[in-house]
Amino acid sequence: MSILITILEGVYLLIAFIMAVQAIFNIRLRLFIWETPEHAWLNSAPTVYLDPCLTFTILLPARHEEEVLRETMQKIYDLNYPKDLLQIIAICREDDPNTIAEAQAKIDELGDPNVQLLVFNDKPINKPHGLNLALQVARGDVVTIFDAEDEPHPDILNIINTTMLTEDIDVVQSGVQLMNHNTKWFCFLNVLEYFFWFKSSLHFFANVGMTPLGGNTVFVRRELMETLGGWDETCLTEDADLGIRLALSHARMRVIYDDEFVTREETPHTIEQFIKQRTRWNQGFIQILFKGEWLKLESLYQRLLAFYVLVLPEVQAFFTLLVPVSLLTFFFIKLPLWISLLTFLPLYIFIMGIFIDQAGLYEFLKAHGRSWSIREAAIMLFASVPYQFLLGLGALRAVARFIQGATNWEKTAHIGQHRQKELNTFI
Repeated sequence: MSILITILEGVYLLIAFIMAVQAIFNIRLRLFIWETPEHAWLNSAPTVYLDPCLTFTILLPARHEEEVLRETMQKIYDLNYPKDLLQIIAICREDDPNTIAEAQAKIDELGDPNVQLLVFNDKPINKPHGLNLALQVARGDVVTIFDAEDEPHPDILNIINTTMLTEDIDVVQSGVQLMNHNTKWFCFLNVLEYFFWFKSSLHFFANVGMTPLGGNTVFVRRELMETLGGWDETCLTEDADLGIRLALSHARMRVIYDDEFVTREETPHTIEQFIKQRTRWNQGFIQILFKGEWLKLESLYQRLLAFYVLVLPEVQAFFTLLVPVSLLTFFFIKLPLWISLLTFLPLYIFIMGIFIDQAGLYEFLKAHGRSWSIREAAIMLFASVPYQFLLGLGALRAVARFIQGATNWEKTAHIGQHRQKELNTFI
Protein backbone atom coordinates (compact mmCIF):
# COMPACT_ATOMS: atom_id res chain seq x y z
CA MET A 1 0.00 0.00 0.00
CA SER A 2 2.85 2.37 0.84
CA ILE A 3 4.39 1.73 -2.60
CA LEU A 4 1.09 2.64 -4.28
CA ILE A 5 0.83 5.85 -2.26
CA THR A 6 4.42 6.74 -3.19
CA ILE A 7 3.64 6.17 -6.88
CA LEU A 8 0.50 8.32 -6.67
CA GLU A 9 2.45 11.08 -4.95
CA GLY A 10 5.08 10.91 -7.68
CA VAL A 11 2.46 11.12 -10.43
CA TYR A 12 0.78 14.03 -8.67
CA LEU A 13 4.10 15.87 -8.43
CA LEU A 14 4.90 15.14 -12.08
CA ILE A 15 1.57 16.57 -13.23
CA ALA A 16 2.05 19.68 -11.10
CA PHE A 17 5.56 20.07 -12.53
CA ILE A 18 4.32 19.77 -16.13
CA MET A 19 1.57 22.31 -15.46
CA ALA A 20 4.08 24.72 -13.93
CA VAL A 21 6.58 24.36 -16.80
CA GLN A 22 3.86 24.90 -19.40
CA ALA A 23 2.59 27.99 -17.57
CA ILE A 24 6.11 29.45 -17.23
CA PHE A 25 6.84 28.89 -20.91
CA ASN A 26 3.54 30.53 -21.84
CA ILE A 27 4.54 33.59 -19.83
CA ARG A 28 7.92 33.54 -21.59
CA LEU A 29 6.16 33.65 -24.97
CA ARG A 30 3.86 36.48 -23.94
CA LEU A 31 6.69 38.68 -22.64
CA PHE A 32 9.31 37.89 -25.30
CA ILE A 33 8.91 41.16 -27.20
CA TRP A 34 9.49 43.22 -24.03
CA GLU A 35 12.66 41.40 -22.93
CA THR A 36 15.10 43.77 -24.62
CA PRO A 37 14.76 47.08 -26.51
CA GLU A 38 16.03 45.32 -29.64
CA HIS A 39 13.04 42.97 -29.62
CA ALA A 40 10.65 45.91 -29.79
CA TRP A 41 12.00 46.80 -33.24
CA LEU A 42 10.91 43.41 -34.57
CA ASN A 43 7.35 44.71 -34.75
CA SER A 44 8.15 47.92 -36.57
CA ALA A 45 6.48 48.69 -39.87
CA PRO A 46 8.19 50.91 -42.47
CA THR A 47 7.42 54.60 -42.10
CA VAL A 48 8.46 55.56 -45.63
CA TYR A 49 6.83 53.61 -48.44
CA LEU A 50 8.31 52.58 -51.77
CA ASP A 51 6.29 53.23 -54.91
CA PRO A 52 3.66 50.53 -55.47
CA CYS A 53 5.18 47.75 -57.54
CA LEU A 54 3.86 44.37 -56.42
CA THR A 55 0.42 43.27 -57.49
CA PHE A 56 -1.91 41.74 -54.90
CA THR A 57 -4.68 39.18 -55.07
CA ILE A 58 -6.92 39.53 -52.02
CA LEU A 59 -9.00 36.45 -51.25
CA LEU A 60 -12.19 37.06 -49.29
CA PRO A 61 -13.84 33.76 -48.28
CA ALA A 62 -17.39 34.25 -46.99
CA ARG A 63 -20.12 31.87 -45.87
CA HIS A 64 -23.34 33.17 -44.32
CA GLU A 65 -21.69 36.60 -43.99
CA GLU A 66 -24.44 38.76 -45.49
CA GLU A 67 -24.41 41.10 -42.47
CA VAL A 68 -20.77 42.14 -42.80
CA LEU A 69 -19.43 41.25 -46.26
CA ARG A 70 -20.51 44.32 -48.24
CA GLU A 71 -18.83 46.77 -45.87
CA THR A 72 -15.67 44.64 -45.79
CA MET A 73 -15.46 44.60 -49.59
CA GLN A 74 -15.73 48.39 -49.62
CA LYS A 75 -12.99 48.77 -47.01
CA ILE A 76 -10.67 46.48 -48.95
CA TYR A 77 -11.41 48.29 -52.21
CA ASP A 78 -10.62 51.62 -50.50
CA LEU A 79 -7.10 50.56 -49.46
CA ASN A 80 -4.46 53.13 -50.35
CA TYR A 81 -3.02 51.24 -53.32
CA PRO A 82 -3.47 51.58 -57.11
CA LYS A 83 -6.65 49.79 -58.17
CA ASP A 84 -5.00 48.37 -61.30
CA LEU A 85 -2.53 46.49 -59.05
CA LEU A 86 -5.34 44.81 -57.09
CA GLN A 87 -7.46 41.74 -57.67
CA ILE A 88 -10.20 41.12 -55.10
CA ILE A 89 -11.97 37.76 -55.17
CA ALA A 90 -14.99 37.12 -52.95
CA ILE A 91 -15.43 33.37 -52.48
CA CYS A 92 -18.86 31.85 -51.80
CA ARG A 93 -20.62 28.52 -52.18
CA GLU A 94 -23.76 28.30 -54.29
CA ASP A 95 -25.91 27.17 -51.31
CA ASP A 96 -25.41 30.60 -49.69
CA PRO A 97 -27.60 32.87 -51.85
CA ASN A 98 -27.81 35.75 -49.36
CA THR A 99 -24.03 36.21 -49.14
CA ILE A 100 -23.72 35.81 -52.91
CA ALA A 101 -26.35 38.52 -53.41
CA GLU A 102 -24.50 40.91 -51.10
CA ALA A 103 -21.18 40.27 -52.85
CA GLN A 104 -22.70 40.72 -56.31
CA ALA A 105 -24.45 43.92 -55.28
CA LYS A 106 -21.18 45.43 -54.09
CA ILE A 107 -19.38 44.29 -57.25
CA ASP A 108 -22.07 45.91 -59.39
CA GLU A 109 -21.82 49.08 -57.32
CA LEU A 110 -18.03 49.30 -57.67
CA GLY A 111 -18.06 48.51 -61.39
CA ASP A 112 -14.43 47.37 -61.41
CA PRO A 113 -13.51 44.19 -63.32
CA ASN A 114 -10.72 43.54 -60.79
CA VAL A 115 -13.35 42.89 -58.11
CA GLN A 116 -14.69 39.42 -58.77
CA LEU A 117 -16.97 36.74 -57.33
CA LEU A 118 -16.08 33.05 -57.34
CA VAL A 119 -18.96 30.67 -56.62
CA PHE A 120 -18.29 26.95 -56.23
CA ASN A 121 -20.60 23.98 -55.74
CA ASP A 122 -18.32 21.02 -55.05
CA LYS A 123 -16.90 19.61 -51.82
CA PRO A 124 -15.42 19.84 -49.28
CA ILE A 125 -17.46 22.72 -47.90
CA ASN A 126 -14.70 24.61 -46.12
CA LYS A 127 -12.47 27.63 -46.32
CA PRO A 128 -9.25 26.04 -47.71
CA HIS A 129 -11.14 24.45 -50.63
CA GLY A 130 -12.52 27.83 -51.67
CA LEU A 131 -9.07 29.39 -51.30
CA ASN A 132 -7.50 26.76 -53.55
CA LEU A 133 -10.11 27.35 -56.25
CA ALA A 134 -9.43 31.09 -56.08
CA LEU A 135 -5.66 30.49 -56.20
CA GLN A 136 -6.16 28.92 -59.65
CA VAL A 137 -7.41 32.25 -61.04
CA ALA A 138 -5.22 34.54 -58.92
CA ARG A 139 -2.84 36.70 -60.93
CA GLY A 140 -1.18 38.91 -58.30
CA ASP A 141 2.47 38.66 -57.30
CA VAL A 142 1.31 38.26 -53.71
CA VAL A 143 -1.73 36.43 -52.36
CA THR A 144 -3.40 37.30 -49.08
CA ILE A 145 -6.59 36.51 -47.18
CA PHE A 146 -8.98 38.71 -45.26
CA ASP A 147 -11.93 37.32 -43.35
CA ALA A 148 -15.42 38.58 -44.13
CA GLU A 149 -15.58 40.87 -41.07
CA ASP A 150 -12.03 42.25 -41.28
CA GLU A 151 -11.04 45.90 -41.19
CA PRO A 152 -7.50 46.16 -42.62
CA HIS A 153 -5.55 49.37 -42.21
CA PRO A 154 -5.72 51.58 -45.34
CA ASP A 155 -1.90 51.47 -45.74
CA ILE A 156 -1.40 47.74 -45.19
CA LEU A 157 -0.56 47.00 -48.85
CA ASN A 158 2.00 49.81 -48.95
CA ILE A 159 3.61 48.33 -45.85
CA ILE A 160 3.76 44.85 -47.37
CA ASN A 161 4.98 46.13 -50.75
CA THR A 162 7.79 48.07 -49.05
CA THR A 163 8.73 45.24 -46.68
CA MET A 164 8.84 42.56 -49.36
CA LEU A 165 10.88 44.68 -51.76
CA THR A 166 13.41 46.06 -49.27
CA GLU A 167 13.95 42.88 -47.24
CA ASP A 168 13.50 40.28 -50.04
CA ILE A 169 10.82 38.46 -48.06
CA ASP A 170 8.59 35.60 -49.22
CA VAL A 171 5.99 35.78 -46.44
CA VAL A 172 4.73 38.54 -44.15
CA GLN A 173 2.44 37.84 -41.21
CA SER A 174 0.95 41.16 -40.19
CA GLY A 175 -0.92 41.78 -36.97
CA VAL A 176 -4.54 40.82 -36.33
CA GLN A 177 -6.33 42.24 -33.32
CA LEU A 178 -9.74 41.60 -31.79
CA MET A 179 -11.15 44.98 -30.81
CA ASN A 180 -14.41 44.60 -28.84
CA HIS A 181 -12.70 43.97 -25.52
CA ASN A 182 -15.68 44.76 -23.29
CA THR A 183 -18.82 43.49 -25.03
CA LYS A 184 -18.92 40.20 -23.06
CA TRP A 185 -17.11 39.03 -19.93
CA PHE A 186 -14.92 36.59 -21.87
CA CYS A 187 -13.96 39.16 -24.51
CA PHE A 188 -11.34 40.80 -22.27
CA LEU A 189 -9.11 37.73 -22.18
CA ASN A 190 -9.89 36.72 -25.77
CA VAL A 191 -8.70 40.13 -26.97
CA LEU A 192 -5.52 39.84 -24.87
CA GLU A 193 -4.75 36.41 -26.31
CA TYR A 194 -4.53 37.99 -29.76
CA PHE A 195 -2.61 40.95 -28.38
CA PHE A 196 0.12 38.80 -26.82
CA TRP A 197 0.15 36.20 -29.61
CA PHE A 198 0.67 38.55 -32.55
CA LYS A 199 2.67 41.19 -30.70
CA SER A 200 5.07 38.84 -28.89
CA SER A 201 4.70 35.07 -29.21
CA LEU A 202 4.88 34.92 -33.01
CA HIS A 203 8.24 36.69 -32.91
CA PHE A 204 9.58 33.99 -30.60
CA PHE A 205 8.45 31.32 -33.07
CA ALA A 206 9.79 33.25 -36.08
CA ASN A 207 13.14 33.63 -34.32
CA VAL A 208 13.34 29.84 -34.12
CA GLY A 209 12.16 29.33 -37.70
CA MET A 210 8.84 27.62 -36.93
CA THR A 211 5.88 29.99 -37.22
CA PRO A 212 2.27 28.79 -36.89
CA LEU A 213 0.63 31.51 -38.96
CA GLY A 214 -2.56 33.37 -38.13
CA GLY A 215 -5.64 32.87 -40.30
CA ASN A 216 -5.55 36.14 -42.26
CA THR A 217 -3.39 39.15 -43.11
CA VAL A 218 -0.73 36.62 -44.20
CA PHE A 219 0.93 37.72 -47.42
CA VAL A 220 2.64 35.00 -49.49
CA ARG A 221 4.21 35.20 -52.91
CA ARG A 222 1.81 33.49 -55.30
CA GLU A 223 4.45 31.36 -57.00
CA LEU A 224 5.48 29.96 -53.61
CA MET A 225 1.85 29.14 -52.76
CA GLU A 226 1.47 27.34 -56.09
CA THR A 227 4.69 25.41 -55.48
CA LEU A 228 3.36 24.28 -52.08
CA GLY A 229 0.10 23.16 -53.67
CA GLY A 230 -2.07 25.72 -51.89
CA TRP A 231 -3.85 25.05 -48.62
CA ASP A 232 -4.56 21.66 -47.05
CA GLU A 233 -8.29 21.09 -47.62
CA THR A 234 -8.47 18.35 -44.97
CA CYS A 235 -7.13 20.54 -42.15
CA LEU A 236 -9.32 22.70 -39.90
CA THR A 237 -6.42 25.09 -39.25
CA GLU A 238 -5.02 25.47 -42.75
CA ASP A 239 -3.12 28.59 -41.64
CA ALA A 240 -1.02 26.82 -38.98
CA ASP A 241 -0.41 23.93 -41.40
CA LEU A 242 0.79 26.41 -44.02
CA GLY A 243 3.23 27.88 -41.48
CA ILE A 244 4.81 24.44 -40.96
CA ARG A 245 5.13 23.83 -44.70
CA LEU A 246 6.60 27.28 -45.30
CA ALA A 247 9.21 26.57 -42.63
CA LEU A 248 10.06 23.29 -44.38
CA SER A 249 10.45 25.16 -47.68
CA HIS A 250 12.87 27.64 -46.03
CA ALA A 251 10.66 30.59 -46.94
CA ARG A 252 11.95 33.96 -45.78
CA MET A 253 9.39 35.23 -43.29
CA ARG A 254 8.71 38.48 -41.47
CA VAL A 255 6.27 39.19 -38.62
CA ILE A 256 4.95 42.73 -38.18
CA TYR A 257 2.70 43.90 -35.37
CA ASP A 258 2.28 47.63 -35.21
CA ASP A 259 -0.75 48.65 -33.15
CA GLU A 260 -1.65 51.31 -35.69
CA PHE A 261 -1.66 48.93 -38.66
CA VAL A 262 -3.39 45.83 -37.29
CA THR A 263 -6.31 44.19 -39.05
CA ARG A 264 -9.29 44.63 -36.76
CA GLU A 265 -11.65 41.77 -35.98
CA GLU A 266 -14.35 40.82 -33.48
CA THR A 267 -14.54 38.15 -30.81
CA PRO A 268 -17.19 35.40 -31.08
CA HIS A 269 -20.43 36.96 -29.87
CA THR A 270 -21.62 34.07 -27.67
CA ILE A 271 -20.00 31.48 -25.41
CA GLU A 272 -21.26 28.73 -27.74
CA GLN A 273 -19.56 30.37 -30.72
CA PHE A 274 -16.38 30.85 -28.73
CA ILE A 275 -16.22 27.17 -27.71
CA LYS A 276 -16.91 26.03 -31.28
CA GLN A 277 -14.15 28.27 -32.60
CA ARG A 278 -11.68 26.89 -30.04
CA THR A 279 -12.80 23.36 -30.85
CA ARG A 280 -12.00 23.89 -34.53
CA TRP A 281 -8.60 25.42 -33.79
CA ASN A 282 -7.65 22.70 -31.32
CA GLN A 283 -8.83 19.91 -33.59
CA GLY A 284 -6.85 21.43 -36.46
CA PHE A 285 -3.71 21.37 -34.32
CA ILE A 286 -4.36 17.72 -33.48
CA GLN A 287 -4.69 16.99 -37.21
CA ILE A 288 -1.35 18.67 -37.91
CA LEU A 289 0.26 16.77 -35.02
CA PHE A 290 -0.73 13.40 -36.46
CA LYS A 291 -0.03 14.50 -40.03
CA GLY A 292 3.60 14.48 -38.94
CA GLU A 293 5.17 16.96 -41.36
CA TRP A 294 6.55 18.92 -38.40
CA LEU A 295 8.89 15.96 -37.77
CA LYS A 296 10.76 16.98 -40.93
CA LEU A 297 11.84 20.32 -39.44
CA GLU A 298 15.62 20.62 -39.41
CA SER A 299 16.53 21.33 -35.81
CA LEU A 300 15.48 19.51 -32.66
CA TYR A 301 14.48 22.84 -31.12
CA GLN A 302 12.09 23.51 -34.02
CA ARG A 303 10.53 20.07 -33.66
CA LEU A 304 10.16 20.43 -29.91
CA LEU A 305 8.54 23.83 -30.30
CA ALA A 306 6.17 22.49 -32.96
CA PHE A 307 5.30 19.56 -30.73
CA TYR A 308 4.60 21.91 -27.82
CA VAL A 309 2.18 24.00 -29.90
CA LEU A 310 0.42 21.06 -31.52
CA VAL A 311 0.04 18.90 -28.41
CA LEU A 312 -1.47 21.70 -26.31
CA PRO A 313 -5.10 20.71 -27.07
CA GLU A 314 -4.57 17.24 -25.59
CA VAL A 315 -2.69 18.67 -22.62
CA GLN A 316 -5.39 21.26 -22.00
CA ALA A 317 -8.10 18.60 -22.20
CA PHE A 318 -6.16 16.41 -19.77
CA PHE A 319 -5.71 19.26 -17.30
CA THR A 320 -9.44 20.01 -17.49
CA LEU A 321 -10.27 16.41 -16.60
CA LEU A 322 -7.86 16.64 -13.66
CA VAL A 323 -9.77 19.49 -12.00
CA PRO A 324 -12.31 17.28 -10.17
CA VAL A 325 -9.54 14.80 -9.32
CA SER A 326 -7.48 17.61 -7.81
CA LEU A 327 -10.42 18.84 -5.75
CA LEU A 328 -11.04 15.34 -4.38
CA THR A 329 -7.36 14.97 -3.57
CA PHE A 330 -7.30 18.34 -1.83
CA PHE A 331 -10.20 17.51 0.49
CA PHE A 332 -9.90 13.76 1.05
CA ILE A 333 -6.26 12.71 0.64
CA LYS A 334 -3.62 13.75 3.11
CA LEU A 335 -0.32 14.47 1.38
CA PRO A 336 3.01 15.31 3.02
CA LEU A 337 3.38 19.01 3.65
CA TRP A 338 6.24 19.50 1.16
CA ILE A 339 4.23 17.84 -1.62
CA SER A 340 1.19 19.93 -0.82
CA LEU A 341 3.27 23.11 -1.06
CA LEU A 342 4.78 22.09 -4.38
CA THR A 343 1.39 21.26 -5.90
CA PHE A 344 0.40 24.91 -5.39
CA LEU A 345 3.18 26.02 -7.77
CA PRO A 346 0.90 26.10 -10.87
CA LEU A 347 -1.53 28.27 -8.90
CA TYR A 348 1.20 30.77 -8.04
CA ILE A 349 2.16 31.00 -11.73
CA PHE A 350 -1.50 31.37 -12.71
CA ILE A 351 -1.79 34.33 -10.33
CA MET A 352 1.33 35.83 -11.92
CA GLY A 353 -0.37 35.41 -15.29
CA ILE A 354 -3.38 37.35 -14.01
CA PHE A 355 -1.12 40.31 -13.18
CA ILE A 356 0.40 40.08 -16.67
CA ASP A 357 -3.12 40.13 -18.14
CA GLN A 358 -3.86 43.31 -16.22
CA ALA A 359 -0.71 44.93 -17.57
CA GLY A 360 -1.61 43.70 -21.05
CA LEU A 361 -5.08 45.23 -20.81
CA TYR A 362 -3.55 48.58 -19.88
CA GLU A 363 -1.12 48.36 -22.84
CA PHE A 364 -3.89 47.38 -25.26
CA LEU A 365 -6.15 50.23 -24.16
CA LYS A 366 -3.32 52.76 -24.31
CA ALA A 367 -2.28 51.61 -27.79
CA HIS A 368 -5.81 52.06 -29.14
CA GLY A 369 -6.64 55.30 -27.35
CA ARG A 370 -9.14 53.84 -24.89
CA SER A 371 -9.57 54.60 -21.23
CA TRP A 372 -8.62 52.14 -18.50
CA SER A 373 -11.18 51.59 -15.76
CA ILE A 374 -11.00 49.69 -12.50
CA ARG A 375 -14.41 48.20 -13.31
CA GLU A 376 -13.14 46.53 -16.46
CA ALA A 377 -10.01 45.38 -14.67
CA ALA A 378 -12.20 43.80 -11.98
CA ILE A 379 -14.42 42.05 -14.56
CA MET A 380 -11.33 40.56 -16.21
CA LEU A 381 -9.97 39.46 -12.84
CA PHE A 382 -13.12 37.51 -12.02
CA ALA A 383 -13.28 36.15 -15.58
CA SER A 384 -9.84 34.52 -15.37
CA VAL A 385 -10.90 31.17 -13.87
CA PRO A 386 -14.13 30.62 -15.85
CA TYR A 387 -12.27 31.58 -19.03
CA GLN A 388 -9.87 28.69 -18.43
CA PHE A 389 -12.88 26.36 -18.20
CA LEU A 390 -14.11 27.61 -21.59
CA LEU A 391 -10.69 26.85 -23.07
CA GLY A 392 -10.79 23.42 -21.44
CA LEU A 393 -14.24 22.67 -22.87
CA GLY A 394 -13.01 23.61 -26.34
CA ALA A 395 -10.04 21.29 -25.96
CA LEU A 396 -12.21 18.42 -24.70
CA ARG A 397 -14.62 18.81 -27.63
CA ALA A 398 -11.69 18.86 -30.06
CA VAL A 399 -10.27 15.61 -28.73
CA ALA A 400 -13.72 13.99 -28.74
CA ARG A 401 -14.44 15.11 -32.32
CA PHE A 402 -11.04 13.91 -33.50
CA ILE A 403 -11.60 10.48 -31.94
CA GLN A 404 -15.07 10.31 -33.53
CA GLY A 405 -13.67 11.28 -36.91
CA ALA A 406 -15.86 14.40 -37.22
CA THR A 407 -14.20 16.89 -39.60
CA ASN A 408 -17.07 19.22 -40.53
CA TRP A 409 -16.28 22.92 -40.40
CA GLU A 410 -17.94 24.62 -37.39
CA LYS A 411 -18.03 28.15 -38.67
CA THR A 412 -17.82 31.19 -36.39
CA ALA A 413 -20.69 33.64 -36.92
CA HIS A 414 -19.85 37.34 -37.36
CA ILE A 415 -22.10 40.29 -36.56
CA GLY A 416 -19.67 43.23 -36.75
CA GLN A 417 -19.33 44.00 -33.03
CA HIS A 418 -15.98 45.73 -33.64
CA ARG A 419 -17.64 48.18 -36.04
CA GLN A 420 -19.79 49.91 -33.46
CA LYS A 421 -18.66 53.47 -33.00
CA GLU A 422 -18.92 53.09 -29.25
CA LEU A 423 -18.45 49.62 -27.80
CA ASN A 424 -21.01 48.89 -25.12
CA THR A 425 -19.39 47.89 -21.86
CA PHE A 426 -20.45 44.51 -20.50
CA ILE A 427 -22.90 44.79 -17.63
